[in-house]
Order: sequence, then C-alpha cells, then structure tokens
Amino acid sequence: MSRAHYCGLTLLFVLMMTWVILKSSLMIESNTVLPAAEGNTARHAAVRERLVPNPKLRLKEQFHEVCRFKHLAVRSEEAYWGWVVRLVRHFDSKINPRDMSGEQLGEFLTHLATVDKVAASTQNQALNALLFLYREVLHLERTVADFERVRRPARLPVVLSQAEVKRLLAAVPEHRLALQLLYGTGLRLMELLRLRVKDVDFERNQIIVHGGKGDKDRVTMLPELLRTAMAEHLQQVKLLHAEDLGNGLGAVWLPEALARKYPGAARQWGWQWVFPARGLAIDPESMTPGAHGVSRPTLRRHHIKEDTLQRMTKLAAARAGLVKTVTPHTLRHSFATHLLENGYDIRTVQDLLGHKNVATTQIYTHVMQRPGLGVKSPLDMV
Repeated sequence: MSRAHYCGLTLLFVLMMTWVILKSSLMIESNTVLPAAEGNTARHAAVRERLVPNPKLRLKEQFHEVCRFKHLAVRSEEAYWGWVVRLVRHFDSKINPRDMSGEQLGEFLTHLATVDKVAASTQNQALNALLFLYREVLHLERTVADFERVRRPARLPVVLSQAEVKRLLAAVPEHRLALQLLYGTGLRLMELLRLRVKDVDFERNQIIVHGGKGDKDRVTMLPELLRTAMAEHLQQVKLLHAEDLGNGLGAVWLPEALARKYPGAARQWGWQWVFPARGLAIDPESMTPGAHGVSRPTLRRHHIKEDTLQRMTKLAAARAGLVKTVTPHTLRHSFATHLLENGYDIRTVQDLLGHKNVATTQIYTHVMQRPGLGVKSPLDMV
C-alpha cells in the first residue's frame, strides 16, 4: 500500500469519526429539549384544568360555575360563598372583592380572631374561601397580609360510657336505627346519611363508605345486632321507592357525571338512600330548561337532613338524664374509645374511623377508663 493511499484512508477515518461525534451531540441536544416540551405540555394541562368563568355573569354565578367545574360539595360551596359575603359586608359593601388588597384581607381575618372570637377551624375555612375566590374564580394574585391567627387549644372529645350509650339509645323517640349505626360503625353523620342501598353488604357484614372525609373510601362493620332491623328498614324504603316510581319519580341524585354516564341508574334500587326523607324536594342542581326558556325544577327524594338526627340526639340525651353535651359525633367518639378499651389495635381503629394520621386516633387513649398505664390514684390505696 502506497503512502498516499494510507494517508487517504486515515483522513477518511477521521472524517467518519468526526461525523459520528457531531451526530451524537445533536441527538443529545434534541433529547434535552424533550423535558422542556413535556413541562410545557404539563403547564398547558394545568392551565386547562383552571376554568375562566363567563365574565358576563355576576360574581355569585361565576363562583358557582367554578365550584361545579371543580366538583366541590354543595355544602363547601355554600360555606365558601358565605365567607365572600361576610368579606364584602365587613367593608360595608363599598369595595368590590376585585379591588381589595392583601392588607384588607388580612384585616378581615384578624377581625374574625380578635372581635368575632371564632374558632381556629372557622378562621382557616375563611382563609381557604378567600384563596379559592382569588385563585380559582377571579384569577388575581393576592398575598394575604399578616393577620392574627386563632390558637387551637387541645380539646378532649366527649365520650359516653357503655351504660350511658344504652340509656341514650333507649330514649331515642325516632330514627333509632340511624343513631345505633352511628355508635355501632363509627361513621360520621354525613357519611351515614349519604349511604346508598348498595353500600350495605349483608353477606360480608360490611358497610362501604364512598367519598368520606378527604374523598376517601373505606370499609367498616355492619353490627350483627342490627342486621334484622336494617333488612326490615330497607324493605320499607323499597316500598316507598316503588311508590315514587309509580308516580313518575324515584330518580335519586347521583354524584358528578354518573347521571350522564348511566342515565337509568338514578332510578335503580341500589342507588337509593338508606335513610330517605319523608317528603320530596327540588334539586337545585337539576334545573332543566323547559319551553320558552322557563326552568322546570326536578323533584327528588333526598336523604334526611343532618339537623333531624342532631335534634333527636339532643332530645334523647335530655330524656336519658345525661348531663354531658351529646351530639351525633359523640357516638363516633364513644365507638373508638370503647374499641380501644376492649383491647383492639389502634391501627385497626384508625382504619375503621378513616383517620389519615394515627395521631388523630391517639386522642382517644386520653379518655379511656384506664388512661396511660392504668395508674391508680393514691387515694384509692389509702
């Protein structure tokens, strides 16, 4: 091989390696651009998740439109809008919320703490309502100025003894089964009232809670003592549902988009409330347009109201001669405390209650009949 031929091959090899290196660097650069593109896509997706309400609507209607888009509970929407109203009234309705500054928002929250003497949870709810208004509805940047925060003191729950629970339930004039279930399952009041027929599993002795606090599902027990009473109660509810169907009604409210996805499910037996109300009521979320633009309300049978059970509990406590402040939630506290007293594991009780943190469940260890390590008073040893 001649020297010129060898040099030519060497030069060709160098050029080929240079081309390979350049090609590799271009591929690396193109790959490094992808995360940015993906980030942009994620940002665009996040923007699409935010709804810009119709600017031609009034503020209350815009607020409602965003709440429906975010699937907020009706009770949450009512509570949040109530704080918007209180904010406007605090300044004598002279300032539009769009024109309020962060200092004025801080002044309102401080007023709640120092003048109105609200609880810490109430002030937090007011703050969340204002943040929702400016971030999700008005799309305005507002930094709330420093404000006086309400201190949250440590409170022990009110717990009944098993004898007191027995006296209370015996004195219930109406809806005794509902109060028995509160104590026997540890459900929250609204979790109980929102139970559907399909959520009661007689075969497995279970009750399934859908969309509980934090929008979480969980399972709790169906007390053996209440199986017969529950079955008889559901038979009565089924007769009431059949009567509604005969009158052209019987369509229960369904969560979110299920009514559109399964049009016939609203009249199915499994979706009916376990504790339906006696009368029919207009569903504010189901207004359908009628002829000539006139809205036609839809009648539904909702579940019984929470204040009904609250009144029954208060009346039963008075009849039973209980001096403690008793509410439906007291039965949930008693459920957890009695399970711990009977030796059940705190993690099991946490799961039954649906607590996110076990520290929340540990509060019941402070109100057990033998708190701590069962310390005995020195007076009892004299």
